[in-house]
Amino acid sequence: MLVLNAGSSTLKYAAYRTDGDGTLTALVRGKVDGIDIDPVAELLERHLEGGSPSAVGHRIVHGGADFLGPTPVDDRVLAALEGLVPLDPLHQPRSLGALRAARARYPSALHVACFDTSFHRGHPDVADVVALPRSLREAGIRRYGFHGLSYEYVWHRLSELDPGVAKGRVVAAHLGNGASLCALRDGKSMDSTMTFTALDGLVMSTRPGSLDGGVVLWLLDRGWDRERIARLLWKESGLLALSEMSADLREILAATTPSARLAVDVFVYTAVKQAAAMAAALGGLDGLVFTAGIGENQPETRRRIADGLSFLGVALDEEANRRNDIRIGASGARVSTFVIPTDEEHVIGRHTLATLHKENPVL
Repeated sequence: MLVLNAGSSTLKYAAYRTDGDGTLTALVRGKVDGIDIDPVAELLERHLEGGSPSAVGHRIVHGGADFLGPTPVDDRVLAALEGLVPLDPLHQPRSLGALRAARARYPSALHVACFDTSFHRGHPDVADVVALPRSLREAGIRRYGFHGLSYEYVWHRLSELDPGVAKGRVVAAHLGNGASLCALRDGKSMDSTMTFTALDGLVMSTRPGSLDGGVVLWLLDRGWDRERIARLLWKESGLLALSEMSADLREILAATTPSARLAVDVFVYTAVKQAAAMAAALGGLDGLVFTAGIGENQPETRRRIADGLSFLGVALDEEANRRNDIRIGASGARVSTFVIPTDEEHVIGRHTLATLHKENPVL
């Protein structure tokens, strides 16, 4: 089985051997720049001694209102996914580019689309409804939520590490180039900071996070066209705009300019404010989980966010946090705090294997 996870600039991949009991054993994994699957295919062929995968799982960021779970891909499904590109012009075209290339390379394999939005489809209505006319809501405008594959993995890992906390009220923080928070109760997503598109919520590397829609009207009144506004929102805002130097938080943290300090302060402030909102949606907080590039590897950012949430009972063990341990909460703290490296590829692999067995019960 091959898994392809196309991001905004790289293509992560993983190949698994599937055993009779449903276990996935990783054969090889890594990432390449762009969405060219040829290097991945050549590497896989060496491991399979000239064979090809039975199934290929694909991460698709936006599933819209119609795709509720892992879905076998045919021409009709692909056309429907292409229709969702306007909702995520940063990721969706790249994911679909990798999907088309893989279907051409492996035409006999089962191709399965796995969606970042699916994990959030059980939200209470109050968390998803937007206050717009019914006709627009029925056309698909709602709060969807993203990073669901990551949150699914994080919760399953947390349930292994601490089943009691996993059954409680947990805020998971996926902090990377794209960043969001998810409110979890007993493994179910109750709310998320990302909504209709992956622009909303936290300040991100090049995306602004929550933004008054009136700003777009203001830009339109000043002659900005759709393409220019889209470029601003997806590629020219966020940490890049605030720091005036980089979209990479590591570089910003190393700088001493006022703009760099402002960028870090705004990133932390927004994360704290919206984490508190997620805790409010849950009625309290039992666990806090950091994941993704920033969440897994930047102790100082975690410390500042935890300090901002101290009023909820979050407190860190300084040494454990500095070492990037899995458990970083202070002894006796009311909230248990973890660092859990995410593995979206493994989740995609599990869903793809289940879909393969459903489509071909004899396998």
